[in-house]
Formats: sequence, structure tokens, C-alpha cells
Amino acid sequence: MTTTPVWSVDPRTGKQREQVAVEATSREVDEAVRAAHAARGPLADAAVRAAFLRTAAALLDEAAPHVIEAADAETALGPGRLTGELARTTGQLRAFADAVDEGSYLDVRIDRADPSLSPPRPELRRYKVPLGVVAVYAASNFPLAFSVPGGDTASALAAGCPVVVKAHPDHPATSELCASLLRRAAVANGLPPEVVAVVHGFDAGLELIRHPLVAAAGFTGSIRGGRALFDAAAARPVPIPFHGELGSLNPVVVTPAAAAERAEEIGAGLAASVTLGVGQFCVKPGLVLVPDGADGDRLAGELTKALGETEPGVLLDHRMRENFVAGVRQRAALPGVEAPVTPGSGGDHTVGAGYLTVRAEDLLAGEGHDLLLEECFGPVTVVVRYAGQGEAGAVLGRLGGNLSATLQLSAAETEGAPGPAAELIGQVTGLAGRIVVNGWPTGVAVAPAQHHGGPYPAATSHSTSVGGTAIERWLRPVAYQSVPDALLPPELREANPLNLPRRVTGD
Repeated sequence: MTTTPVWSVDPRTGKQREQVAVEATSREVDEAVRAAHAARGPLADAAVRAAFLRTAAALLDEAAPHVIEAADAETALGPGRLTGELARTTGQLRAFADAVDEGSYLDVRIDRADPSLSPPRPELRRYKVPLGVVAVYAASNFPLAFSVPGGDTASALAAGCPVVVKAHPDHPATSELCASLLRRAAVANGLPPEVVAVVHGFDAGLELIRHPLVAAAGFTGSIRGGRALFDAAAARPVPIPFHGELGSLNPVVVTPAAAAERAEEIGAGLAASVTLGVGQFCVKPGLVLVPDGADGDRLAGELTKALGETEPGVLLDHRMRENFVAGVRQRAALPGVEAPVTPGSGGDHTVGAGYLTVRAEDLLAGEGHDLLLEECFGPVTVVVRYAGQGEAGAVLGRLGGNLSATLQLSAAETEGAPGPAAELIGQVTGLAGRIVVNGWPTGVAVAPAQHHGGPYPAATSHSTSVGGTAIERWLRPVAYQSVPDALLPPELREANPLNLPRRVTGD
């Protein structure tokens, strides 16, 4: 039987480091999914799940030097960035363990029977149950927090769903190392190691989404790849939920008053946000509306200075580098587009940061300029100079869904009086899942109130992939009507033996 090797590649040189695995065959994918499906029973114990997640976090922390070394060798993201990402990853695992212990994610609701109502109300008890095996498609730009041990995996396991991860080809060695630690944590808590499995290969990813025992999927990546999997999930004989985070432009609007008040500060902050992680964050600001005039010129001047001083960086792989260079070249060639700091090739293995600029009237008039409204993955942004709020609103009206939208406002505008700022808040709320004022979208806090998603094409569902409510993606509600107490699941019994939070009406 022919096997296709899976290599770990150094993005700093483009050279193969080591063969990590071979691409999974359809039979191997089937075996992994069936083994995960069989592990659902042991994973049903909430206390065991919580202990498993905490053990996984502890093992990742103990192995931190090895995990960070492996991830840096495959992604060139650097030890500093990866140290923070590992802390985020283990923090997510512990946060979901706490959520399992607390129990409100089950959303237990009880309506007492009331025959006096018209029509009479029967006894109803409702909670949420796990869907089953979850397919996770790892991200390229977060080898830890959005990959094998990341938020999709942690939230699915917390919900009681075994996971089969399709590893990203940019960091296969890191994926295997993290998977081995998760499986060790499972065994240490009496769970079968098959609650977490990893498969490699493009074809394996397609086999995974089509497998009849896969009950849901989570994806972080490109619009093209995500849409193909989303369509495959919908085309199954039994369609399944597909929670995909795809592409996002993450627009920024700088008001004239904000530019007058702190142009240089905004320009410097924008440069830092655009170049963070060599521009490889899904919430990188990719389109920035800056007012015409001297204040906007000052902002652009500071952006030019800051980006011009930025050292070239290494992208996650050479394919992404080629796409970035080609994408920038296409955009820069459009009529009316200028490049005050030319982004693109910085050497054989690196790219240079920069930005493109265009007038709003040219962007709105030219059909070919729609390319400027598409994400370009890497350290580049598009600055659109606008003449008034009408032009700014017209540009925003051309955008699809986004993960974030940012407003840079003056001190007076933040006081909340009715006016242009309030209108902008209303407009961008229809465009994005997270609204930022006087900050930058890069950096997504893992917190209960966080929402990391947005209207399509930012995401394929209205759920979040970050924060405590991410667990809801892998659960479905079930109501029990007039079921005798002894036959109810423990979570719904009258004595509340698991001491779960619950809403009760009719007492």
C-alpha cells in the first residue's frame, strides 16, 4: 500500500526537518472515529472530564520547553509568542474544567406541572446532552490555542464529546506531541486514550467530515477551505453542525475628531496591530478608514514611519509567503492604489511589512477594487482615505461579515451623546461579532463574555470559538415531559443529586 509521508518543515529555511507521520487512509480515519465514538461512555462522567482537562493542562505546562521548541521550529513564531499561547491554551483547558464543575452550561430548566393553565402545562424538564464525536480542523497560525489542545478540543471534551483532530500540515510534530500529552492525561484519569485522536492529510480531512459517526465539526482557516468543508457537512445524508471561522477584514474607522486628537498614537498602534505575529492573526485590521486632511496625513506619516522600521519576518510556510507576495502585487497594481511602504518579499524566506492606500471614491467606483475588500494574510493593511461620514458609511456598506470592527473615537465622542459615533456603532454592529473602541482587535481575551465569530464569511454559525459559551456548540437540548423521577437523568432529578444550577418555574 502506498503511503504519503508527513514532514515537519522549517519555515525559516523551507527545508524538511523530520518525517512525523504518514497521511491517514480512509480505513485509518474510520478506525479513529469508531474508537472515539466508543469512548463516549467513559467520558460521560463530569467529574472525570474536569479532572482530565486539568491533568492535560498540567502535562502541557510540565512539557512547556519541549512544546515551545517544537512549535517554534515548525512555525517561526518565536518562544515569546508561543509561551503566551501555551499559557492561553492551558488556561482554556482549566476554564472549561471549571465550567464542567459549575454546571450551568447544561442550562437545566424545570417547569412544574400546572393544570390550572389553559391549556394545562405538563411537567417539563430540560437540559443539554453531548452531540457525539467532534471533528476539529486545526489552524495554521495558532499551533497550540487553535489546534490539537486548543479551544475547540477543550470545549468539545468539556461537553462530553470525543475529538478527532485533523492536524494542520504546518506543525505536525507539535500536533503529535500535544496529542500524546492529552492521551496521557486521559489514561491518568481512567479514560481510554481514544477520546483524542489525530489524523493527517487533506484526503483524511474530507473523509473525517463525511464519516457517519462524526456529529459536528469545528474549523479555523481560510474561506475557501472552510466553505468546502461546510458544504460537505451540509451535503451528508445526515447534515451536521459545522462551526467554521473563515476570513475577516476587521475594519477600523478613525473619526476626524480622533485623528485631530491623537493621530500619531493611532498610527503607531495600527502598525503594531498589523505586524503582530507577522500579520498572521485572524483579527488583524485589514482595512482602515482614515479621514482626508492634515490630521489624517499625520496618522499616515506615523504609520509609514513605524512600518518602515519593522524588520522582515517569516510567515508560517512558503506557500503563504507566495500567496502574500502575489496578493500584495495584485492589489498594488489597481488604479489609484499607492504603496507608501511597499509590503511583499523581504528576502528568500521573509516578507516585509507595509500598507496600501486608496481614496474612498476610487474604491467605491472601481469594480476591480473589490479585491481590496478581501483578507490578505500577512503584514499588510489597506488605508482608505474618506472625505466624510457618507463615504465612510458607503465603504462599510460594501463589506461582508467580520470577526471584529474597531472605532477610534475622540474623548468627546466616547461620552455617548447622540451623533456620528453612535451611528457608527450601530452600523458596525451589523458587520461584526466584536466591537472595539479605542483599542485594537488583535488579542482575543478568553473570558465568559467573549465572542469570537461574526456574520458570514467571518463564521458559518452564530456561535463563538473563544470563551465559556464555546461549549454550547457541542450540545443539544432535550426536554423530558411527565417522566417519573426515577427514570430521569441525574441532572434533572428532583433531589438535584449533582447540585447543578437550575431554573424552576411554578414553585
